[in-house]
Amino acid sequence: QVQLVESGGDLVQAGGSLRLSCAASGRISSISRMGWHRQAPGKQRELVATITRGGNTNYADYVKGRFTISRDNAKNTVSLQMNLLKPGDTAVYYCNADLSVLGVPFSDTYWGRGTQVTVSS
Repeated sequence: QVQLVESGGDLVQAGGSLRLSCAASGRISSISRMGWHRQAPGKQRELVATITRGGNTNYADYVKGRFTISRDNAKNTVSLQMNLLKPGDTAVYYCNADLSVLGVPFSDTYWGRGTQVTVSS
C-alpha cells in the first residue's frame, strides 16, 4: 500500500557531495516525521537526520554542518544533501517516514530499501 523509494546513492571521492532523495507513494493520508538512517557493514543502523512536517530538523553529531535534510510536503519527498563526505560515511542509507494510511486510524513507520553511498579516500 505504501512505498518509500530512495535514489541518489553513488561512489564519490572524499570531500565530494551527493544528494539523496526519497519519495513516498501509495494510499497515504498524512506524513509526520521523515528521516534518514544509515548502516555500514558490520554495524548497527544509526540515525543520520530527521525532519518534522513543520520543518524542524535534528542531526546526528557526526553529520552536523555537513549534511542538510529537507522535505517537500506536497510531493511526499525527503532529501539529504551530503557535503564534505568522508570514508566513514560509507553505508547504505535508508529513508523512513512516520505516516498514516487512508482508512487506518493510527500511524506507523515505513522504510525504504536503501541506497548505497561509497566514499573513497
